[in-house]
Amino acid sequence: MANLKGKVIIVTGAAMGLGLAAAEVLVSKGADLTLVDYNDEALNKTKEELVLKFPDRKFLTVAADVSVEENVKNYVYQTVKEFGKVDGLYNNAGIEGKQAPLVDYDIDVFKKVIDINLLGVYYGMKYVIPELQKNGGGKIVNVASVGGIRGVLNQTAYVATKHAVAGMTKNAALEYGKDNILTNAIAPGAILTPMVAEAFRQVNPDDPKTAEKEYASRNPTKRLGNPEDVAHLVAYLLSDENGYVSGQVIAIDGGESNMYGNS
Repeated sequence: MANLKGKVIIVTGAAMGLGLAAAEVLVSKGADLTLVDYNDEALNKTKEELVLKFPDRKFLTVAADVSVEENVKNYVYQTVKEFGKVDGLYNNAGIEGKQAPLVDYDIDVFKKVIDINLLGVYYGMKYVIPELQKNGGGKIVNVASVGGIRGVLNQTAYVATKHAVAGMTKNAALEYGKDNILTNAIAPGAILTPMVAEAFRQVNPDDPKTAEKEYASRNPTKRLGNPEDVAHLVAYLLSDENGYVSGQVIAIDGGESNMYGNS
């Protein structure tokens, strides 16, 4: 069971979905958190809810657009100012973009997906790693996707950025393992978050629930994943119980990625 007592963890995209679920699990295991999101109102609501559930834990909120380097530099600075250190980063913030064939993809949307999903993750590592080095080590978990280990129809920008996140994760593990910094990526499949629900609305605007059921029927578990399925793995990877897992891209998809090309 992951123990995060005394750890200071930064969670980006913390106001909903995978970020919110992870925040709840991390703080339940003893961590103090910096909660980062671009939506200031939702971020403050998240903090209020967490304070009610976990009044003995400490929380810092920082509104930030992770695609802006100075915003990322600031959330790291504010964390060190508030807590005196950083022990871990859950580099979660990201967007899907839109669904369209490659040749029809809107270039402005493409660039926005790159800025958030790729550069946002890069900036997070760029500014957190020096703090982890000062602290004698730490853990980073980046959010890739099953779209970072295979193709996904009509999601070229998303897939490109998530493959890049997987690659950066492996490089960071190689370069900073000597500093006792373990860096991994998770590759969630269809986890029922607001972003995934919106994707199903794009697939079938008239009946998104049917789209969800059709997708789930192809999964070995016959269900979509829950954010908590992801959150507990994130907690382990960020904890001291993880002493030797690094440079990995771990699928969380009920085993479905093993079926592609064979179904």
